[in-house]
Amino acid sequence: MNSLTLILGSIIIFFIAYITYGRWLAKQWGIDDSKPTPAHTKGDGVDYVPATSPVLLGHHFASIAGAGPIVGPIAAAIFGWIPVVLWILVGSIFFGGVQDFSSLFASIRHDGKSIGEIINVNIGRVGKRLFIIFAWLTLILIVAAFTNIVANTFVSVPEAASASVLFIFLAVFFGFAVYRKGVKLSIASIFGVALLFLCILLGNIFPLELSRNTWIGILLAYIFVASVTPVWILLQPRDYLNSFLLYAMMLGAVLGLAITRPALQLSGYVGFNINNQYLFPMLFVTVACGAISGFHSLVGSGTSSKQLTKESDAKLVGYGGMLIEGVLAVLAIITAAYVTKDKLGELLGAGGPVNVFSDGIGNFMVGLGIPFTVGKSFVALAVSAFALTSLDTATRLARFMFQEFFQDQGVEKENILTNRYFSTLITVIIGGALAIGSWDKIWPVFGSANQLLAALALLAVAVWLKKAGKNNKMFVIPFVFMFVVTVLALFFLIRANFINGNYILVVFPVLLLILAFVLAYQAYRMLTKGGPKPSIKA
Repeated sequence: MNSLTLILGSIIIFFIAYITYGRWLAKQWGIDDSKPTPAHTKGDGVDYVPATSPVLLGHHFASIAGAGPIVGPIAAAIFGWIPVVLWILVGSIFFGGVQDFSSLFASIRHDGKSIGEIINVNIGRVGKRLFIIFAWLTLILIVAAFTNIVANTFVSVPEAASASVLFIFLAVFFGFAVYRKGVKLSIASIFGVALLFLCILLGNIFPLELSRNTWIGILLAYIFVASVTPVWILLQPRDYLNSFLLYAMMLGAVLGLAITRPALQLSGYVGFNINNQYLFPMLFVTVACGAISGFHSLVGSGTSSKQLTKESDAKLVGYGGMLIEGVLAVLAIITAAYVTKDKLGELLGAGGPVNVFSDGIGNFMVGLGIPFTVGKSFVALAVSAFALTSLDTATRLARFMFQEFFQDQGVEKENILTNRYFSTLITVIIGGALAIGSWDKIWPVFGSANQLLAALALLAVAVWLKKAGKNNKMFVIPFVFMFVVTVLALFFLIRANFINGNYILVVFPVLLLILAFVLAYQAYRMLTKGGPKPSIKA
């Protein structure tokens, strides 16, 4: 198949889904702009800060995208590109989009509280504490996996490293200009984007070459600082500017494909069992963020819901953001499928999935007259920028989870365990220890935990809607499918890691399985035997 046909067809399918299924979901749940959002009712200038829909979409998309929709589909290419693309399309529209949209909406109706608090209100305090532990462990895996991936990218493409450092300072400057000096967003955006591409140019002139372990240390220090500062200083402005990077990269890739039109050389379907990796269930947990991701529910209910200006923006930010990520995931599988199997193996061995993606998009952009080396450096910067966004967002969310777990019900007084610096430090230390390992060992465990988290988030919102008398039928198939798939995948991973002596990667899946089953039972008991009526109306 021609790669241009594949990407254009996917974009059309996603667009139709947005204006039809997305509109239907909003109607079913009762999106209402007359209701004030938490950004206005609880504004504190730190976490609860109203943002315009373009800025918030940029933050949300940058946070959920990361390296996930790139690494996942490329890693899953061992099964062939057809099953990967089919899962991206079906998963994004009916699984991931529903989860992202609903978790964001549910959080808005619960004063911007996390999924854990939604479980507390509708399932019970035990369920909340179990979910928080589960989510915190998953976020640690995210910190470990993305720290590893970004460090490897900076080592292989030092130009992206120096540009990323410059970009951080630019984001802080942008934040102060917009939020403290009152510069209009349109004017600030023009100068911000221009300076962003200047950072890329300077990065190519002054590459920053450091060792992998040095970068891991720097990244851990960075995410600690970034996750405890007010969102308007770094998180919002950097994510907003990041979105222009990704939009430019995706547009350049599509235009390049329109000119070069490379054929897909990788087999559409390779087989069900590839090197003892079974298509079911491993394909669905490997693609991860490209179709559905539990991390998205944490972002939606953890940071994005606190910045939403009006309820109708939830469709654009939640559902639309997931569909845009689906487009990125299709682009990722194209970069793996347009080369031969041997070439794909060579690129993976040289620098992992990010190298495959950067090489592919760089080649597509040659059709636009952009030199390959410049295009590849630009793509590597874009990917690492989004991975950094996911890193500090994950760390901030882990801090929220840690604080929620140890905060006594109804007691607001801070103690050492609810202190934002201490709770962040614990997360960074454990995530950093795991990051020393190899990305391909961490990724399957992260993918499985992430998808199981998605199933639990779907379950939490479904319980709330059920108790509030709203339609929750759209959650049944996604929840059951994801729960079965991820439980099977975790059993496979426990066995494989135990045989290979990776015992720390045995402990995590075992804990996650226990927590998931107990939490699912708690939810089932509340649904079948009844429980406390929701204190928040849907």
